[in-house]
This record gives sequence, structure tokens and C-alpha cells, in this order.
Amino acid sequence: MTEQLKQSTQESGEELSFAELFEMEENNKVVAVGDVSRGTIIGSVDDYFLVDVGDKAESYIAKSEFRLDSGEDIKIGDIFDVFIERRKEEGGLLLSREKAIAIKVWERIAEIQEAEGTISGKIESRVKGGMSVDIGVPAFLPYSQIDLRPVKDLDALIGESMDFKILKFNKKRNNVVISRRAILEEERNKLREEMRSKLAEGQIIKGAITNITDYGLFIDMGGMDGLCHITDLSWGRVSHPAKLYRVGEELEVKVLKYDREHDRVSLGVKQLREDPWSTVVTRYPVGQTTKGKVVSITDYGVFVELEEGVEGLIHVSEMTWSKKPRHPSKMVSVGDEVEVMVLNIETETKRISLGMKQLQPNPWDLVTENYPVGSVIEGKIKNITDFGVFIGIEEGIDGLIHVSDLSWTERIKHPSEKYTKGETIQAVVLKIDKENERFSLGIKQLVPDPWQAAYNNYPSGTVVEGEITNVTDFGVFVKLEEGIEGLVHVSELSKDKVKTPVGMYQVGDVLKAIVINVSAKDRKIGLSVKTLEGEDEGSVVEKFKKAEKLAAESAPSTFGDLLKAAAEGSDSSDNN
Repeated sequence: MTEQLKQSTQESGEELSFAELFEMEENNKVVAVGDVSRGTIIGSVDDYFLVDVGDKAESYIAKSEFRLDSGEDIKIGDIFDVFIERRKEEGGLLLSREKAIAIKVWERIAEIQEAEGTISGKIESRVKGGMSVDIGVPAFLPYSQIDLRPVKDLDALIGESMDFKILKFNKKRNNVVISRRAILEEERNKLREEMRSKLAEGQIIKGAITNITDYGLFIDMGGMDGLCHITDLSWGRVSHPAKLYRVGEELEVKVLKYDREHDRVSLGVKQLREDPWSTVVTRYPVGQTTKGKVVSITDYGVFVELEEGVEGLIHVSEMTWSKKPRHPSKMVSVGDEVEVMVLNIETETKRISLGMKQLQPNPWDLVTENYPVGSVIEGKIKNITDFGVFIGIEEGIDGLIHVSDLSWTERIKHPSEKYTKGETIQAVVLKIDKENERFSLGIKQLVPDPWQAAYNNYPSGTVVEGEITNVTDFGVFVKLEEGIEGLVHVSELSKDKVKTPVGMYQVGDVLKAIVINVSAKDRKIGLSVKTLEGEDEGSVVEKFKKAEKLAAESAPSTFGDLLKAAAEGSDSSDNN
């Protein structure tokens, strides 16, 4: 440029000194495209600032480019770095404040990375794989570099300003990768070293829950994480830690074990309180009545929480006096408050046996008083079996009507032939076995035994007539009245020898016979047809009466012998 000025002055015939030439060069200096130059704000027009960079003409820069410089506070005379992009054809320069900042930022980025320092930035938005952060230029913050642990609500970070480490950058590709996690790891490592130096078993510290799993809580103690196992959360039952705690919650814990070699710390919450089982015997003596909450129901019983850390079991057999108790879930529900009695305590195994039925009187203690033998009761049929019918007497007590006690005379193959489940019937109390908890009932006892009357109504020698109900090889059954039958044995059918009555008689035939023996105990009436054959009915009856008289006067003998003796006596009397 100096050579050009010299040539120009020579052509004009003027000689200038070196100082004059230097001053002229400075006054006519032109800024170079692609440089960063200092510019002064000399005016403001609408949305633009008028900037002087020492060129022949002033240039304009949009006010929006000064957003990082708090554009509202910019005033005339302020000086900023600007980037010379190009010369405009119409004159003037195309300037950029943002590009000038970017160039400075890239220089600063390189310096910070080399010095392993940090740079401040503002999280602007979510992008694929991470977040976009403004650090003067757009930078990429991967999800894995946001925090030490996964962040659930990423949107909550938008607008937040933080410090970051620069992992790598490429100015040509306008690419910067940053990390917040690296800063947090450094901080954590410092805290960890500090924690290692003072951590000791038995120490009580505060920490924040960082993660919750099925098996326990992970707690940040300040640079180190410790595990509080689910069994160390409470002296009582814990179904899942998430039901008691939440991530981020702070709690006080006790250091149970510290493995320095592997940096593993076991923590406990329940150890901050005394084990309730150490004094459970004095607080819940056997025989005491107390209240508790049902916390679990199984097929074999119910677990009841008496207090935090102390649970007892009510076995299904201790829930009701009934020998056939219902399923525990039919009697109580989880969450119910129940009154119980302490039956037994095993402190070593931490077991308490509880009872519910003990708070109610045993119905068998009052059953004899309430249902004396011979009384008539009424109840619904609860069950029918091949051997009898079960009747519900009251809660926990059922009575059995044996099949043999259903009827005096009917031959009942199965009780279901006559009765149905749910039917209400009456019965007589026959026997109560309190020790074995058995209650015997009878239906037939509601009416007199017809066989007792039959003994009086059909004495030996009575001539009867009835309908044949059955014919077998050994004899013929004859109906005398409802429920009463007599048997004519094959030997008593005729004076002639009969091998079998089958074919001789038919069911429904009417047959006349004489009663030869009666047994109310065995419920049998013996009949004879041959005794009436060829004999006058009156004389046969007379013989039986004499036989009965002889039986009363003589020594024990068979009725047949007496009947024979009576007949012989009658013949002798007739001859005389």
C-alpha cells in the first residue's frame, strides 16, 4: 500500500515524508474479508445497529445478532468483535456478530478442552439421542452424559443453565460433544474418597434413595452407594420397598457392614430401633387378649400384625370351634382388625400362635344343656351321604341321622331317596358325645316303634291274612300292616315237603296263616300255613293258648315242644 501511495504522490509532483505516508495509509486502510475486526456502534435504525469498523463506509448488523450480548442494553459507543463476511456490490460490508462470537467460542472451546476446564451452557431442546445445548455454538449433550443415572423427565431440564465438560469438537463440522456426567463423576470421586476415609460400621448417616428394586433400596451416602436389603428395612413384613419409599427420599440408615476391598456397603433402617421381639414375651403374655390387623391369608391360616415387626399366626383350626372350618378368606379379609388371644410364643423362631375361637364359648360346652337327649330339634340338611344325613344345629355343630334311624320299617338304600340338601326336617336327640364332638339324631324316633305294638297285636296263635309281598326260595313274605311283614318259611308252607315256594305263589296273592312266633327285638314275625292245614281254626288257636299257659308254668323250653305237648294233652282229653 505504501508503494502505491509513493507512486501516487510522484505522479502529482508532491514529496511526502514517511510519517505522512504512514498516516495516509492508516486513514485509507481497508478491512479484509474473513477477518474478525473491532466495530463501534454509531447508530440505530429500526431493527439494525449502524457499525463502524474503520472502512470507507459504515455497515449494518441486525439487532437479533446481539441476543447473546443483552441487546436491549447496547448503546452508542459500545465496541464489539464482528466478522467481515463480504463486501456488498452496492457498497459497505456484510458483518456478523454471531459468527464473530462463534469464532471466539471455538477458540475458547479449544482452550477449555486443553485445560480440561468447564464451559457454561443452556439446555435448549431435545434432539435425537440427547439434548441441544447453547454454549455460544450449538453443542450436543448425549443422554448418557446428562447425569450419573438415567433422567426420567428430560423436558424438565429445558431452560436450565449448567456447566459442562467438552468431550470432543470439530470446528469444520460445527460439532461439539459435551458432558455434565463427567463433572458429576469428578465430584462424586472426591466425595467417595472423603467418605472412604471416615466410613465405619455402626455409623449412622443420612442418604438419598437413588434406586428401588424388589430386593431393597440403593442409597447415596455422598459419593458412595449402599444397599439396604428388604429384610433390613423393617422388623415386620415388607412386600415391596416401593410401597414404603420413593426415589429421591432422604432417610437415616445405619452402616451394618463395609467391604473396603470391593467398596460394598450394607445398610439398615430397622437397626435404628430395638428389635420388638426382645420384649415380646412381657408385652404379649400367653392368655392375653389383644387386637391386630390381618396382613396375609393362606390356606392354613391368617397372619396378624400386632405391631410393626411382630406378627402372629391364627391357624385355621383356631379360628372357629367347627370341626370343618371354612377357608380363612371366608371368615376375614386383609386389612381387617381382629381380636385374638395369645396362645404360645417362641422367641427364638419369632413365632406367635394366636386364636380367635377362644374368645367365644365352645358350643359343645353348652350343647348338653341346650339339647337334652330326647328333645326334638329342627334344622336344615347340610349334607347327605350313603350312611346318613347331616343336620345343621348351630354354628360349629352338626348332627348325624344314621340311615338306620331314618325309619322303623322302610328299607332305605340311600338317604337321598327320601331327603334333599337344604330341606328343613325335625329329629330327636339320641346321644351327645362331647369328648368326640358327635351329635346323634333320629327321625324314626318321632313316632312309636310299630314293632312294639306288633308284639302285642300279633301274639302266637293269631290267625292272620295278608298280601304276599315277596317270594323267595326260603319262604314267602306276607304284609300284615303298613311296615309289618311276616315270613312263612318254606318248611311252614305245607305238611308235604316243599323245595321252593317259587312258582307256587305270586306277589299280590292273599295268604292266610297263623303266627307261630314274634320277636320285637329282632323285628320278625314267624308264620305257618301247614299248621292250619286240615285243622279247625278254633282248635289250632286253642292249642296255642295251652302252649302259652304251659310256657308260663313250666321250665324254659321251646315253643314248639310246648305246642306239641299241648296238642297231645288235647288228644288225650278228647279220648276220655
